[in-house]
Amino acid sequence: MLVKLLNTKETAEILSVSEAFLERDRWAGARIPFIKVGARAIRYRLQDIEKYIEDNLCYSTSEGGVA
Repeated sequence: MLVKLLNTKETAEILSVSEAFLERDRWAGARIPFIKVGARAIRYRLQDIEKYIEDNLCYSTSEGGVA
C-alpha cells in the first residue's frame, strides 16, 4: 500500500494554517500525528490530516475546545 506523505508546507496549505502552527503543535504534543524521516525531515500522512479535520468538526461556536 502506497501512503501519500506531505511536507509541512503542503500540510499547512491543506489546513489553512501557518507552518509555525504545525511546528508548535509538534512541540506541544502533536494533535496531528507526524513522521520523522531521518534526522530532520517531518512528513504527515494525508489520512491523519483528514482524521484531524473530522475529529475537530464543530457545529456551533459554543462547542468545547479541541478534542
